[in-house]
Amino acid sequence: MTETIKIALAGAGAFGVKHLDGLKNIPGAEVLAVIGPDAGQNRSVADQYGIPRVCANFDEALAMPDIDAVILCTPTPMHASQAIACLNAGKHVEVEIPMADTWADAQAIIKAQQASGKVAMVGHTRRFNPSHQWVHGQVESGEFHIQQMDVQTYFFRRKNINALGQPRTWTDHLLWHHAAHTVDLFAYQTGSPIVQANAIQGPIHPELGIAMDMSIQMRAANGAICTLSLSFNNDGPLGTYFRYIGDTGTYIARYDDLFNGKEEKIDVSNVDVSMNGIELQDREFIAAIREGREPNGSVAQVLPCYLVLHQLEQQLSNKT
Repeated sequence: MTETIKIALAGAGAFGVKHLDGLKNIPGAEVLAVIGPDAGQNRSVADQYGIPRVCANFDEALAMPDIDAVILCTPTPMHASQAIACLNAGKHVEVEIPMADTWADAQAIIKAQQASGKVAMVGHTRRFNPSHQWVHGQVESGEFHIQQMDVQTYFFRRKNINALGQPRTWTDHLLWHHAAHTVDLFAYQTGSPIVQANAIQGPIHPELGIAMDMSIQMRAANGAICTLSLSFNNDGPLGTYFRYIGDTGTYIARYDDLFNGKEEKIDVSNVDVSMNGIELQDREFIAAIREGREPNGSVAQVLPCYLVLHQLEQQLSNKT
């Protein structure tokens, strides 16, 4: 396939715009439509990025014959049903993390992908950040063996608002969304499946109905361990920080930047064609469609992560 891949973006919020910023740098990728219920927001974003169409109805957009692929940046509870609808309509799909918030829905997406034969990829961006790519290369070359990962995922979100400070119609979740990044990354970076996992959580927020603090421990089959701390109560600094402790060094990843244990910056500018992890993720999606292959971060590759999340959810339910 050499022709332009024509894309519809569903969800023109904070994260949807990040995808548009990346897609404009990818040759042969063209966004034809913005999908979402907010006509004003859709038109504003479409005008800003030169996108010709806006569409309020998701099924109507899927019926457009010239749309090859859909990128889903919609609320988490919609991910599974919309991903399945895309595949059933014969569209390739990239769904933002998490691909589902139940194990049953994750399995249903796999079945839909297998039946359709289309590319289905999940936004596990940490696989693509140059910082994590650099560490992955060290592991694959045999120069570095991970003994432990220590990860902190911290936000200050005591009200139901999004990254732009706007009210949300759905509730984010530490386990099914934010822990998913690290659960998948731990297995991916160590090259070893997770064989043991345990979680504890703090009090349930009286209005949001979710735990605001959580701690997860994991062990891979090769013996590597991971400790993950998550909080919506942390009043800065915000974000996710990864410490890789290995046999030949210590590395600290902060999104696309990487430092050694002495806080000396490591140059990762030549790891890939961009320093933008989301752009690199989208490049992989487009390349997989063009080449007719499974992408890094396919629904099949990340499925074990969602089984671990399901098992952890069951643990937490039994402890309450």
